[in-house]
Amino acid sequence: MDMTLVGLRVLREVAERGTFTAAAEALGYTQSAVSRQMAGLEQAAGVRLFDRHPGGVRLTGPGRALLRHAVVALDAVAAADEELHGTRSDGGAVRLGFFPPAGPVLVAAALAALRRDRPRLRVTTREATTPALVRAVRAGTLDLAVVTSRPPHRSPDTGDPPLRAEPLLETRLAVAVPTDGPFGARDQVGAAELAREPWIAGPGGAAEPLLGVWPGLPGRPVVRHTARDWLTRLHLVAAGAGVTTATPALLPVLPAGVRLVDVAGVAEEIRRISLVRMPGALAAPAQAVTAALRREADRTIG
Repeated sequence: MDMTLVGLRVLREVAERGTFTAAAEALGYTQSAVSRQMAGLEQAAGVRLFDRHPGGVRLTGPGRALLRHAVVALDAVAAADEELHGTRSDGGAVRLGFFPPAGPVLVAAALAALRRDRPRLRVTTREATTPALVRAVRAGTLDLAVVTSRPPHRSPDTGDPPLRAEPLLETRLAVAVPTDGPFGARDQVGAAELAREPWIAGPGGAAEPLLGVWPGLPGRPVVRHTARDWLTRLHLVAAGAGVTTATPALLPVLPAGVRLVDVAGVAEEIRRISLVRMPGALAAPAQAVTAALRREADRTIG
């Protein structure tokens, strides 16, 4: 098979981003250039690598098999480049992803501990939604990812081989309200009351639902403000702009003027925070990051 490194890089990017358009934006290519690369790769492989659907593309079985080999080849080329140019870290390197609420508490604290205990270990991080993080782990651009899930906590994707998911902690969902607002002095608020409130949410999509709105509220929630960053949403709550969902794990970083209250009259919404990775033995640097995240999770529970 006559395959180029450029073609393999584009394959990995498309697998991670889920669409040719998003892959083109990430790579600085035109969409037609990405399409040509993928057509050439499919011709070289002699098989169809992607199934097209309205929301983007998904790897076929042969596409997933080729991606596994592409990740190994591209990582080997990157390691050779680092060694030749003397940029390789003596303590190893780990690429860590996390969903936004995990950043201010869990990930930041783990990185602080690693800087103290493993100063030569180089950790690079990326914030994204859980579906995007899972695609990145599968595509080999992340080694580890801290993700969230709702019951019944199925496998984070349907790829083969199945990803390894290690639960770190479970927490319940609550609503962040301004302390000087109508719910600021209460411990609970009813779902019907919340349905009338303006919400502060993150932008959603077909595969990545709206974040920040209590699930299953009666009627259609009014989203008055959108922000990707969770701390921005919490500061908007403090400013009296609306309410948003949050978990008690965020208590250490709640801004002044914000309080968490439970939602009465509905079932509890439990969220599990897990660390996902590809199956197989973990290299020592990834083991160190995993251990640091476990310690911080245990501290958060305690």
